[in-house]
Amino acid sequence: MDNLHRHDEDDDLYTLPGHDPLGVLSSTQVVVEQGELVWINPDQIEQLCERWLHDAPTTASPQWFEQYHFTDGTQRTVNWLLLLDALNFCFWAEKGQPRWTIEYQGERLNGYWAEAAALKRAVEEGHPLWDAEYLRQMSAETLAQIFRGEQKIPLFDERLAHTHEVGRILQEQFSGQFSNAIEQSQHSAVTLALLLAQHFPSFHDVATYHGKQVRFLKRAQICVADLSAAFHGEGWGRFTDLGMMTIFADYKLPQVLRHYGVLTYHTSLAQRVDTQELIPAGSEEEIEIRACTIWACELLRRAMERRGSQLTAADIDLKLWLIGQNAKEMRPYHRTRTVYY
Repeated sequence: MDNLHRHDEDDDLYTLPGHDPLGVLSSTQVVVEQGELVWINPDQIEQLCERWLHDAPTTASPQWFEQYHFTDGTQRTVNWLLLLDALNFCFWAEKGQPRWTIEYQGERLNGYWAEAAALKRAVEEGHPLWDAEYLRQMSAETLAQIFRGEQKIPLFDERLAHTHEVGRILQEQFSGQFSNAIEQSQHSAVTLALLLAQHFPSFHDVATYHGKQVRFLKRAQICVADLSAAFHGEGWGRFTDLGMMTIFADYKLPQVLRHYGVLTYHTSLAQRVDTQELIPAGSEEEIEIRACTIWACELLRRAMERRGSQLTAADIDLKLWLIGQNAKEMRPYHRTRTVYY
């Protein structure tokens, strides 16, 4: 069903909340309403809600898995976490090629878990990844040693540049401590996400669609959510407006939503995704996939709320992401080489 006018009767679905301080929902709303390559199926959202409520109502906040994350309860954890999220992007391998994989404490890990465990392993081996000057001056050889494993981590040069950026901006703007940025934000999740996007170019996840700016801010928002999880909503993890966050538009969420029928791709785009053809970063199709992912999850959140379940965007994001970790029966996710997710 390639209905090029499919949005007309559904436009009232995409009503904005009274307050959209991040500008993510308002800027992606235009894409959802104008796009011709990806669309949202509201009936499938309702069905997914019923499935979740029937299986096991979920209200728990995202957990912080300490077996893969460095955690000591101090400012060191705050800086380490910033580095983690500055390097949290694009782990997939080329078609037919093996993935970057590491061994940690007897486990073989890939993707995000491998990144987190590699950075934790580095701390255990004596690398002070919380030290801004150390990050600013890190050599390619040192970073390669940190990410050693089978194959080479994708976009290595970009990760080295982000490492240097984290150290430099921490020194120049925040006296070497990301905790100062948290204090400056006055424990507002929105303010901290915007601050990250403003000061750290690698977190400035913004695209252009039909001449208009579209804001995603994936890693900036996930950094805030990770702080909340790592510190159990207290201290540096206490934020007063986490409910204003959107989900974190990446590869895995649209894959899962498409599996459940919540997202549908135009035939031409579906074929490109399913054959693992590269979808260029910043292209109309990539922006539409991410924008529809955000709004599908917002509609899912609202549908769950109508049923009495107070899931936040971060809760829904984690639930979908974990489902996506067991995706053998799902069609492929879209392949886009980008530093933003």
